[in-house]
Amino acid sequence: MKKEFAVIGLGRFGGSICQTLSDQGMEVLAIDMDEDKVNQYANIASHAVVGDTTDEMVLKSLGIRNFDHVIVAIGDNIQASILTTIILKELGVKKITVKAQNDYHEKVLSKIGADKIVHPERDMGKRIANNIISNSVLDYLELSDEHSIIEVIANSRMAGYSLIELDIRAKYGINIVAIKREKEIIVSPQASELIQEGDILIIIGADSDIDRFQTKLYSR
Repeated sequence: MKKEFAVIGLGRFGGSICQTLSDQGMEVLAIDMDEDKVNQYANIASHAVVGDTTDEMVLKSLGIRNFDHVIVAIGDNIQASILTTIILKELGVKKITVKAQNDYHEKVLSKIGADKIVHPERDMGKRIANNIISNSVLDYLELSDEHSIIEVIANSRMAGYSLIELDIRAKYGINIVAIKREKEIIVSPQASELIQEGDILIIIGADSDIDRFQTKLYSR
């Protein structure tokens, strides 16, 4: 069965989620107070409606509690974001993801029970910064305040050695969970797997351990 999603707030962030979910063939209800934005997504989402989601009756009339996942992507109006989230929780929505504007907003969202809180601008800033400071880092994804996943290009220092010879887990406390090699993806590679220069290593671990790994194997 297809999952049903509702996206509240059709700014750049909410609009991109709406577009991507729709492209994946999901059922998407798009909601915004701005009629122009709703019209923009009328032919993209399964349904697009103008509505004030701080009004409980509006959300009830849309049958919002029947959706599998509601994404609150309201832009600058923190009060509207918080009130909408509270109503969604009270109506018994299964899963709620909310865009936070700042740390204060995140704390409030946590207290009122948002299932997942995202900081798209902050997180993208961290990804860009990590890409800028290291030519080896292709991508960076923060899992928590202290743990991340990164993609790095295997250099000549690692080439020709197996994972067990490099002993990365014991030395640095991080795990190589997959290797991208041209069109091939090796998931949970064996200890005997030989690293080739240019391989893309997908690494998970504590930020401090990842930093030690990069300093040791990538600094000149």
